[in-house]
Amino acid sequence: MKKKTITTLFLCLMLSISFSAIAQLNAPRASQQATVSQRVGVSDVSITYSRPSVNDREIWGKLVPYGMNNLGFGTSTAAPWRAGANENTTITFSHDAKLEGQSIKAGTYGLHFEVKADNASTLILSKDVDAWGSYFYDKSNDALRVDIKTTSVPHHELLTYAFNDVQANSTTATLAWEEKAFPFTVSFEVTKIVLDDFRTKAKGQVGFQRQNWEQAASFALNNGGDLNEALSWIDSAIAGQFFSQKTFNNLQIKAQILNKLEKEEEAAAVMDEALPMATVLQVHQYGRTLIANKKIDKALEVLSMNAEKNKGVWPTHYGLARGYSAKGDFKTAIKHMRKALVNAPNEASKGRVQANIDKLEKSEDIN
Repeated sequence: MKKKTITTLFLCLMLSISFSAIAQLNAPRASQQATVSQRVGVSDVSITYSRPSVNDREIWGKLVPYGMNNLGFGTSTAAPWRAGANENTTITFSHDAKLEGQSIKAGTYGLHFEVKADNASTLILSKDVDAWGSYFYDKSNDALRVDIKTTSVPHHELLTYAFNDVQANSTTATLAWEEKAFPFTVSFEVTKIVLDDFRTKAKGQVGFQRQNWEQAASFALNNGGDLNEALSWIDSAIAGQFFSQKTFNNLQIKAQILNKLEKEEEAAAVMDEALPMATVLQVHQYGRTLIANKKIDKALEVLSMNAEKNKGVWPTHYGLARGYSAKGDFKTAIKHMRKALVNAPNEASKGRVQANIDKLEKSEDIN
C-alpha cells in the first residue's frame, strides 16, 4: 500500500513538471512586444508595449471603447485603455521628469489612455506596473493624469510608439494606430541632473581630478547653472586644491564666468595672466572670440601680440587679416591674408584663405 502511494505521488509530480514545462513554452505572440527608448541630455525614457494590428477592424469606439469601461474581467469596473495589447504598457524614466508639464518621479509606470469621442484623451500613469492590461486598474494608484489632444495621421497597421521630436531638454513621444495619434511631451531638467550628479560624484574620486572641476564649471557656464558656484569650481581647478594647476584653459573659463557676471575688468585681468601660457592656436581662437564679441581693438592687440611672438607661424597672419577685416581695413587685411596663403599648412587651408582673399577684394568682411 505504501509503495503504491509513493508511486502515485511520483506520477503526480512528473505530470506537474510536464504541465509546468508546457506552460513555459516560449511561443510567439499575435501581438509582438517592443521597446522604444530615447535619450534626452543624460536621461532616458523608454516604453515597452505589445503591437496589435488593425486587421480590418473598427478601432476607435469599438475595439477600443470610449471613456472608462467595465471590461468584464478583473476587479476594475471603470478601466481605461491599456495603450497596447497583452500586459501593461509601461513607461520608464531614468530621472525625475515632467510629462506635459506635470512632475513625475523617476521609475516605471503603467501607461493607459482614456480615449474620448472627440480629439481629446486623458493620459494616465499608474503605479501598478505588473498588472495585466487595465483589468485591475485602480484610480487610487494613479501617479499622474493629464489631458492631451489626439491628432490624425496616415494609416498605421501596427500600433507604434515613436519619439518624433527631440530637443535639448525634451522629446515628444507618440502612440499611433489606425489613423489616430496620441502625442505627449516628456522633459528633463538636464542642467540640474548633470550638476547634481557632479556634486555627488565630486565627493569621491571624481573630485580629485582638475579636469572634472573645469568641465563642471564650463557646463554650468554654458547651460544656465549657478555662476557663483561655477566660479568656485573653476577656482578649485586653478588654485583651490592640491591637484589644481593653473592653465590657459581654466583661466579662460574663469574669465568667461566673470564676464557673464558682468565683472569685465576682473575678466580682462585673468586673460592677461592667461595669454602667456597659451599656444599660438589658443591665442588665435581667443582673438576670434573677441571679434565675435565686437571687441575689435582688443582683438587686434591680442592677434598682433601673437604674430610678434610667433613670427611666420600659421595662423598668425590669418588672425590679423580677420582683425583688420572686422575694423573695415580691407587693404591691410589682404596684405596679411596673402602672407597667410604662403604658410598655410595644407591645400584645404590654402583654399579657404584664397576664398577669403576673393571676398576681401570685393570689400566683404570675412568674419
